Amino acid sequence: MFRAVDLMASGKGYCRFCVTCILLLAGCKSMAPEYQQPAAPVPENFPQLESPAGVVGVNAASLTWQEYFADEQLHALIVQALEHNRDLRAAVLRVEEARAAYGIERAGLYPHLDAIGTYNRSRTPADLSLTGRPLIAEDYLVGLGVSNWEIDFWGRIRSLKDAALESFLASDEARRALNISLIAQVADSYMILRELDERIVIARKTIDSRAESLRIFKRRFEVGATSKLDLIQVETLLAQAQTLEYQLQQARANQYNALTLLVGREFEISPASYEFDDGRILRPLNAGLPSDLLLTRPDIVAAEHRLKSANANIGAARAAFFPRVSLTTTYGSASSELQGLFDGGSHAWKFSPSISLPIFDAGRNRASLNLAEVRRDLAVTNYEKTIQTAFREVADALAARQWLQQQIVSQQQTLDSQAERARLVKLRYDSGATSYFEVLDAERDLLTAEQQLVQTRRALLSSQIGLYAALGGGSQSLAGQVSP
Repeated sequence: MFRAVDLMASGKGYCRFCVTCILLLAGCKSMAPEYQQPAAPVPENFPQLESPAGVVGVNAASLTWQEYFADEQLHALIVQALEHNRDLRAAVLRVEEARAAYGIERAGLYPHLDAIGTYNRSRTPADLSLTGRPLIAEDYLVGLGVSNWEIDFWGRIRSLKDAALESFLASDEARRALNISLIAQVADSYMILRELDERIVIARKTIDSRAESLRIFKRRFEVGATSKLDLIQVETLLAQAQTLEYQLQQARANQYNALTLLVGREFEISPASYEFDDGRILRPLNAGLPSDLLLTRPDIVAAEHRLKSANANIGAARAAFFPRVSLTTTYGSASSELQGLFDGGSHAWKFSPSISLPIFDAGRNRASLNLAEVRRDLAVTNYEKTIQTAFREVADALAARQWLQQQIVSQQQTLDSQAERARLVKLRYDSGATSYFEVLDAERDLLTAEQQLVQTRRALLSSQIGLYAALGGGSQSLAGQVSP
């Protein structure tokens, strides 16, 4: 290779030119339109709903999922899901993909310096040689070179770099949004599993009670103390409870399979034999203002980054209408003999700037600009739709929290009434004041009321989980600085 001292001595003008080009590059300004954040197309406040009496909610964005969910089994499932869920893995890989794409675009701002080594050997026929004789020539060259470096006078490459950066940031925010969504899905699926466990426990208790009733009625029928019709009705009650258990067991198996898919691997979880404690599982939340969602919802932040990326692409499309200036240059040592490469006077350089100006492209550049502008407008629409969707999710969760609480109170009263009705009807039947058909009807209604109350309690928990996710639950703990 050439001597570094000779390069510094003989290439001062060359180096000064390179420095000048870099300074020009640093001063280039993007031709992208100035970004303005669209106004949020939602009301300033969520619908006025009553908060639970005496309860002060916490900020969901600052509350990690470990703090929000108290169930230890649920903690273990969420940890496994965050490690093994395939959708989350794909989201992480998409972030790395966007990071690499950004690196490619950013590299275009700078010259690519390559080490060059060439050897040429050629033969010139006698009729083309100045000496009238065949001539064989050879030469050697080593040095450094820059090939087709576009000097970004109009900010085209800078705009592409900015667009790639915003796409990278959007993909990372999308990963965080999926992270929150996955946690909520696992928690909700777990709650449904526990609901089914509790309903199965109720169904089994009912089966045991009706099986005992059937034993008693069989004995009564054998001694002639009751009718065949009453015995058949008792058998019907037992069969209905058994059918319900089979249906619930099937639903539990399906729910377990769905939860396994979310977690990403097999897990052990035994059926619960107790009621889940509503107050212990989740903490009350404060909804705040819709404007808070712009900062706490990763999917909204991702949509805004995609909007900024589309905005930057307009700058690249505009710059395509202007001349492109590129530079090819080499500096090194050349000689006709290998041993003479580093001799004095062997220094060689080449400076080849070029400029190209689009004259006729059949409307390609204009179409590219129109496409970029349409995509920017589409990104605005998607951004606004994302905000509206987030607003609705929060509003729905708030409404569900209020009205499901009311339903639970009403259904508990209904259950108490049905239990008392079943007791009184049984006493009337034992005293001969009514037929067993009335007992059959009361028992059916009691079982239905028990099942519905469990379903509504679980629905309330699901609404709270949905509110946590809709408010960007734990987003502050996920908002670490991204290093592109």
